Amino acid sequence: MSNQAALVTEKSLVVLPFKNLSGDHNNDYFSDGITVEIINALTKIDGLKVTARTSSFAFKNKPTDIRIIGNELGVTNAVEGSIRIVKERIRISAQLTRTDTGFLLWSEKFDRKLDDVFALQDEISLLIADKIRENFGHIEIDDSLAEVQTENLTSYQWYLRGRYYQLTWNLDNMERAIVFFEKATDFDSSYADPVVSIGWCYAIIASWGHIDRKEGLEKANLYLDKGLKMNPNSYTGYFGKATISFWGNWQFEKGFQELQLCLNENPHFSEGREGLAELLTATGFFEKAAEETEQILKINPLSPNHYYTKGNLHYLQGDYQTALSCFKSSLKLDNSFDLSRHLRVACLLFLGDKQETLSYAKSFLDDKLVTIIEAIFNSVNKNQVPEYDKSLLSENLNLMVYWDFYYLVHCQKTEIALERLKEMVEQRIGQIINFQFDPFLEPLRNTKVFKELQNAVFGSIQPSTFDIEANKTIELPTFTQKESDELISALDQVLSREEAFLRADLSLRSLAEELVIHPNRLSKFINDYLQTNFTEMVNGKRLEHFQKIAVSPKNNHLTLLGLAYESGFNSKTVFNTYFKKMTGMTPKQWIKANQ
Repeated sequence: MSNQAALVTEKSLVVLPFKNLSGDHNNDYFSDGITVEIINALTKIDGLKVTARTSSFAFKNKPTDIRIIGNELGVTNAVEGSIRIVKERIRISAQLTRTDTGFLLWSEKFDRKLDDVFALQDEISLLIADKIRENFGHIEIDDSLAEVQTENLTSYQWYLRGRYYQLTWNLDNMERAIVFFEKATDFDSSYADPVVSIGWCYAIIASWGHIDRKEGLEKANLYLDKGLKMNPNSYTGYFGKATISFWGNWQFEKGFQELQLCLNENPHFSEGREGLAELLTATGFFEKAAEETEQILKINPLSPNHYYTKGNLHYLQGDYQTALSCFKSSLKLDNSFDLSRHLRVACLLFLGDKQETLSYAKSFLDDKLVTIIEAIFNSVNKNQVPEYDKSLLSENLNLMVYWDFYYLVHCQKTEIALERLKEMVEQRIGQIINFQFDPFLEPLRNTKVFKELQNAVFGSIQPSTFDIEANKTIELPTFTQKESDELISALDQVLSREEAFLRADLSLRSLAEELVIHPNRLSKFINDYLQTNFTEMVNGKRLEHFQKIAVSPKNNHLTLLGLAYESGFNSKTVFNTYFKKMTGMTPKQWIKANQ
C-alpha cells in the first residue's frame, strides 16, 4: 500500500457520547445533544468517515477499551469528552485518540459562558477536523462546521430535550418529543430545526399508524413545508418529506427525489440512506438496495434497524439463511426489535424448522398468533390446508406483521384475502409496502386482483426512475509551477530559516496564516506535492534539529527529553514513537551510535 493510500484509510473516527458530569441525570439530553451536534458537523467533511450516532451511542455508559471500539466500528480515531454545567458556565473536556495504539493526538479543556455553547461546538468540531487532517492527510474543511440556527439558549435546550426522545425511534417517545419541540418554538419562532422535527415526528408516527394517518400526515406536511421555507438546506426536512411520500403515500418517485435532496445536503445521514435502500427494495431494485445497505452498515455498524433492512432485502429474495443471520445480528444489538423478531420467525418457517419456529414465536407472541403460525407452517411445508377458524383473526390493522392476513391466504380464503389486501393497499398501510415480493402471498400472485394491484402501484416505475446521479467532486485548481516554487520557498523560509517548527503549538492553520494562504490550499499542497502530511513534515524538521543538537558537546547537560522539547516536540510519546519509526532505533541507541 502506498503512503497516500495508507493515509486515506486512517481518516475515520467515532465521537463517543460526552459524559454528563453535572451531577444531574436530567442534563443527559444536553451532553447527548452536544455530541450529536459534533457528529453532524464532522459528517459534512468529504473524505472523513464518521460513525453514525446509533453506533456511537451503543457505547454510552459502557467502560469499553478504546481499541476494542475502534476494531468493532472500523475506525482509527475516537473522540471522547465530558460536559459540566455549573450555574451559567459550561466546562467541556475533549480529546482525540488513535484507536489502534491508544495514542493521544489532541486534548483540550474549555471553560465558557453557557451562552457561548453555539460557538464552542463549532470550535471543537474544527479542532478535531484539523487534527485529523494534520495527522492523516488532506481533507477540505469549511471555515465553519457546526451551524445552530438560533441564538436563544432556552429554545435550543428545549430542542435538545425533544431530540433526545426523537432519536430513540420509539413511537411513544416521538409523540412526547413533539411537546418539547413546540416549547422550543415558543422561545424562538424563527428556529427551523424544531419546526422540521415536529413534522418529521408526525410523518413517522402517522405512517406507522400510531396516530390517525390522514390527520397526522397533514400536520407533518404543514410543519415540514414551514420548516423548509425557514431553512431550505435542512436534510432532516427533506427526509421527513420523503417519509410522507414513500411510507405514507407510496409515491416512490417523489420519495426518491426527496431522499436525493436529503442526501445531497448530508450524504452520510444513515437513516436517509436506509430510507433509500428500503425504497429500492420495495420497488424491486435489489442490487442497488444491496449497495446502499452495505454503505449504511459501514457508517453505522451497530444499528439494529440497518441489519433488519439488510435482512428484509434477502428475505424478499428468498435467501432465508442470509436473512436469518441479519435478523440475529439485529436482535443481538436490540433483542426487543419487533420487526426483526417477526421476520426471524418467518425465516425459520420457510427454512422448515418447526420446533425452532414455534419455540421462538412463543417467546414473544400470544397463543393465538402461535396457533396461526403453526397452521401457516403446515401449509407452506406440508401442503396441509389449515382448518379455518375465524376467531383467530384480528381487527387490529396496526400490526408489525399481518399473520392473520397470511392465515387467510393459506386457508385458501382467497376472495376474502384479496379484498383485505386491496383495502390495505388503498389505505397505503406501510407494513405491506413490499407485498409484490412477500413470500407468504405466493398463493395470490397469479390472481387477477393481485396483478391489478401490483400494476396500479408499481406499473409506472422504470429502471431510469431511480438512476442516482453521482456527486460531482469539485477539484481545487492545481498549483502552477510558479506557485509551487514560491510556496516551497516560503515554507523553507518559515520552517527552516525561521525555525517555526520549534514552536510546540505550531498548527497547519497558524502556518497557513503566516504564509497568507488558505489552510485547505496549504494542506493540499503538502499532501499532493510534498507527498506527506503536516505532522510528518513538521516532525521531520524537529527530528533533524534534535539530531543536530544532541551530538553537540555543549548540550551534554540536557536530558534526551529536554533536547526533544528544545526541538519542538511537546510529548515524550510522540518523540519516542516518531524517532523509532524514522531511524529504527531508540534515541539512546542513536546517541550511542553517533557519539
